[in-house]
Amino acid sequence: MTAGKSNTTLPIALDAVGGDHGAPPNVEGAVLAARAGVPVLLVGDRVRLHGELGKHPGSVSLPIDVVDAPDVIGMDEHASDVRSRTGASINVCTRLVKEGRAAAVVSMGHSGATMASALLTLGRVKGVDRPAILTHLPARAGFVTLLDVGANADVKPGYLAQWARLATVYLRVIEDRADPTVGLLSIGEEDHKGSQTVIEAHGLLRELHGKGINFHGNVEGRDIFQGTTDIVVTDGFTGNVVLKLAEGEARVLFGWVREALGSDLKTKVGGLLVRGALRGLAERMDPSTYGASILLGVRGLAFIGHGSADARAVKNALLRASRAHEANLIARLEAALAPGVG
Repeated sequence: MTAGKSNTTLPIALDAVGGDHGAPPNVEGAVLAARAGVPVLLVGDRVRLHGELGKHPGSVSLPIDVVDAPDVIGMDEHASDVRSRTGASINVCTRLVKEGRAAAVVSMGHSGATMASALLTLGRVKGVDRPAILTHLPARAGFVTLLDVGANADVKPGYLAQWARLATVYLRVIEDRADPTVGLLSIGEEDHKGSQTVIEAHGLLRELHGKGINFHGNVEGRDIFQGTTDIVVTDGFTGNVVLKLAEGEARVLFGWVREALGSDLKTKVGGLLVRGALRGLAERMDPSTYGASILLGVRGLAFIGHGSADARAVKNALLRASRAHEANLIARLEAALAPGVG
């Protein structure tokens, strides 16, 4: 580590060479977060990262340090490589968290490698069989929390019940939602609808109602963006399809709007009148607003972002990670899943 800058807050370890665009957006995002008061450890090739930092005037006075990592797991490589490549940037990040030198790890790099490294290095919260990726999607009332969105394609009913409890604590701690409602994604609202896994999970969640979670019942795909419940739980295969469908549809819809508003002189004038409102809508639907998704259930804070993330997404991910650390999220998750609780 370079000569440290005095800061009493534990820094966030950023895999600063991960992602589709490498160091530039990661370093810029770290500079933006540091200016907002979040200390950052940039993990990656020391020479390259110092070179990127030098492009940002005033960065030398910010709470940013560099930790050297000679290797990086590329987006097209195997997640299992984390077992043998100890010098890879993501492994250095998770070790920093394990050793208590960093509050959290944030990576816009290989999502599978991030999950594997977090699990191998940090382990699981007691009472959690499988961690899940939790994300936020824009909905009528603001946002809806969806999990799992990619960590577990095949699930058992008990996983879904565990994730409901984890997400409930997360929203209480991080988003100040006192009694968030939980919905189980299915093909119908009736208790008997869905796969055998969903039907069994429904029974488990019904038993937990009033004992740590507020179970609404089954919800359908159309309920997600209506905000029928605060939380929607599903398997990682379905959740990932929902996430990618939502992101893709948003891009298509905005493309249609731009085409419609530029079709003739009258609509171009109308477009100027609604430009401010459309900008606000685009902001609300932009994935970079939330920055990254938390890997919920590992015994340490780990956040996974898009490979195509820009500096704004990196900044917001670092701010979110800092908030989770300040809220003592991991200890509160462990307490919620302790035997006899709920």
